[in-house]
Amino acid sequence: MAIAGLASCSNSVSYSDRLNSERNATNAFLRRFEVINDIPKDTVFITGEDAPYYRLDKEGNVYMQVINAGDRKKDKAKESQTIYFRYTRYNILMWYSTGTLTAAGDNATDNMSVTSCYFNYMDYTLPASAQWGFGLQLPLEFIGVEDSEAWVLVKSQYGFTSEISYVQPFLYHIRYFHSQI
Repeated sequence: MAIAGLASCSNSVSYSDRLNSERNATNAFLRRFEVINDIPKDTVFITGEDAPYYRLDKEGNVYMQVINAGDRKKDKAKESQTIYFRYTRYNILMWYSTGTLTAAGDNATDNMSVTSCYFNYMDYTLPASAQWGFGLQLPLEFIGVEDSEAWVLVKSQYGFTSEISYVQPFLYHIRYFHSQI
């Protein structure tokens, strides 16, 4: 009995192994782009489809490629403000194993028939905000709200709270808004 139990444990993937897979996949993805490890002091980002990815946190859990920065000086998100957003996400582990970046679920970034999601910016006491994790809210520390658009690479511990234990990194194509569209 004890031998069978040991054999089954050796077939499972450890949390440490999952973290290594996540790190390898995200590093492989980021190697395809220029990566800047510091936020510009003036928060003026290089923007567009060829823009670099900026590391948003010291630990390297969130990276952002800014497509459109919005107007941060006039339109900065305020704590507890309701922010609406649309996103499409891509499984980075799947990309790492297949070489294909395929949307997971509906393409809600540009599909106006899909209802917008929302959170109250940086108010994690509310389940409606906490469920999205830290990674989708962090870009608003650096870019404006209305008309902003970015690609955001989020490692699992900063992603959806219901999915942290899966150790699954995702790439999000995300757009932020003041009102539900």
